Amino acid sequence: PAPAEAGRVPGPPDGGWGWVVVFGAFVSIGFAYAFPKGLAIFFKEIQDFFGTSYSEIAWVSSIMLATTYGAGPISSILVNRYGSRPVVMFGGLLCGVGMISAAFCTSILQLYICVGFITGFGLALNLQPSVIIIGKYFLKRRPIANGLAMAGSPVMLCTLAPLNQFLFDNFGWRGSFLILGAILLNCCVAGALFRPIGPGTAPVKTQVTEEGKDALKGKITEDGPMENKTEEEGEKDCFEKVNQYLDFSLFKHRGFLIYLIGNVLMFLGFFAPIVFLAPYAKHTGIDEYSAAFLLSILAIVDMVARPTTGIVANSRWVRPRIQYFFSFAIAFNGACHLLCPLASSYTGLIVYSSFFGLAFGMVCAMLFETLMDLVGAARFTSAVGLVTIAECCTILLGPPIGGILIDTFGDYKYMFIKCGAVMVLAGTFLFIMNYYNYRMLAKEEKERKAKEEDPKSVRTENEGKKPWNKDSIQDGPELEPLKEKREGLKKEMNGT
Repeated sequence: PAPAEAGRVPGPPDGGWGWVVVFGAFVSIGFAYAFPKGLAIFFKEIQDFFGTSYSEIAWVSSIMLATTYGAGPISSILVNRYGSRPVVMFGGLLCGVGMISAAFCTSILQLYICVGFITGFGLALNLQPSVIIIGKYFLKRRPIANGLAMAGSPVMLCTLAPLNQFLFDNFGWRGSFLILGAILLNCCVAGALFRPIGPGTAPVKTQVTEEGKDALKGKITEDGPMENKTEEEGEKDCFEKVNQYLDFSLFKHRGFLIYLIGNVLMFLGFFAPIVFLAPYAKHTGIDEYSAAFLLSILAIVDMVARPTTGIVANSRWVRPRIQYFFSFAIAFNGACHLLCPLASSYTGLIVYSSFFGLAFGMVCAMLFETLMDLVGAARFTSAVGLVTIAECCTILLGPPIGGILIDTFGDYKYMFIKCGAVMVLAGTFLFIMNYYNYRMLAKEEKERKAKEEDPKSVRTENEGKKPWNKDSIQDGPELEPLKEKREGLKKEMNGT
């Protein structure tokens, strides 16, 4: 860059290479979200192979999803340090290694490690950077870009569900895991498309910062002896270093806290219905390919719902109150699960899958857009990391709790009722609290404008404070002790 523009931070281009970045995010986000759900095709056979229960086999997807979300802060720190491109490429490599290793597992515990932790951590390094870099490339068209990128999940799920069934029939679950590990290496290619914005900005900023530090050190040395840092200062520096990557001041942000509580509750019932949809269909006597086709139907509807939701959310009627739209989508999702036990035939399950795909796509399309709407693009990286680490607990527990209910009652309907009730509760909570938040923001804005428009109140307030001004107060004999104390403080400050 030219010297005059070297320190200037480039703005979002809202197009151009950004659409190529959206395609890369489409691939990496698609694998991150769809892959744990697509593995449900193998669960019945792996369960019979190792002789495990529903709750034990559910831990495979649960650990993978929880690791994907729980490693969010690590992913955010790596993105802040190295950028999105190398992080996604390394994540794709980890995914491939994890799935290839899983093909040689001889116990369910080894599957937890290879598929759950290693592959899950690789997917985490794919998910967070892909979401973050879209916020850097887009501003006005951000909801549409997010909707298109999030559509990668249903497209991948629609492809993976029949593909996994085909691979299993021809190669078994071990051979399928080997092939899937090779397919996941395509995340490295997707990461290579994430060209960073303004490559010349960071070095200039670092150079200026270093020069400032050197000048400050020289000034301290000239003014007086440099004392050793106290323990309190060391702790402060450590906290500032951590806070540089994860902004913990977000926990004082009212809107962020509302979003966090609602999402933590929602994820207790968000993924379990997808994990158990194909096994539930097989349990009712439906053949394997028809059960896998239910996931494809869900994915096809989801594929259309995500970009459509992005366009609707970007409209001038919805975007100012997008939090209400998000709350409705969560409650609608829960209502679908509550009605699922009524679908006893295959036709009923097709109808359920269609409505579930619509509701699921609406939630996923706005999941990160609503967070960015609350905290802004500057604090979004930290917000994603903090939200995902909080959500991983309920994501980890959701499917196993559903498996325990199935093992206990021998029926899937109690699992669907639990998930539906939890999500309706989360949607209602978010709707009420967002209404409160909007009211408080309007009230605070009104008070701020009133203060700006009424200079008399500001002047009266300043006069009432009666500030201590050395120009307006005469030095007398009664002020001599204070004057001497002030001079002593000045000398002490100059000496240190």
